[in-house]
Amino acid sequence: MKNIITILALLISISAFSQSNQELLSHYQKYYKQMQSQSDIQGVINALTHLNILSPNQARTDTLATLYMNEGRHVEALNTIGIEKNEADSDLAVQVKAFSLKAINDIDQSLIHYEELFKRKPNPFIAYELAEMKIRKGDLLGATSNITFGIANSSGDIVRNYYETQQPYSVPMKAAFIYLKGLVKINEDRENNIDETIGIMEEALVIAPNFNMAKISIDALNAQKNSKVE
Repeated sequence: MKNIITILALLISISAFSQSNQELLSHYQKYYKQMQSQSDIQGVINALTHLNILSPNQARTDTLATLYMNEGRHVEALNTIGIEKNEADSDLAVQVKAFSLKAINDIDQSLIHYEELFKRKPNPFIAYELAEMKIRKGDLLGATSNITFGIANSSGDIVRNYYETQQPYSVPMKAAFIYLKGLVKINEDRENNIDETIGIMEEALVIAPNFNMAKISIDALNAQKNSKVE
């Protein structure tokens, strides 16, 4: 008799827990939609976190990590989604890992995920990120490969944004890749490749006369060249 009573009590407890769990899910699903309607990003993050605790879901986790990334909270994004390479990761998950790792200056780990993105969907934007990071790491051969791809696949309507001035500006993607080509050239030999590098940078300026980064680089190289003459 005692066993029967214990089993009945357990079943009632499980049923009550299940009902309570469903009520909480329903509540946070409504809360999530309400926060979306109010454009309350922190509210959306809170709702997704609660929903994930109640009913873990990988797509929801990817969305949560993306929200953190978009808010510039890259450590939280990575803590949510992890940094390990996983073949089963969605494109969104790989993108979050690549972008957020670069944002916290973990270039080695970021490169792994950018390479995976490029393998899945090769495009000039990813090629640019790869080339830029490889130049920083001294992998000039790898950077050249990405730059060659970028120049060949950058149509006139694709642009790259730059933010080093008070007013952000855009240049055609082809000019951006030619600029990186110049950086590769000067890094190959900082003493003897100055003139050739200036010539490459000037090619970028022909395409994009507003390319401030190219102008700054040319001025710096000319100053280096003149100091050697003196």
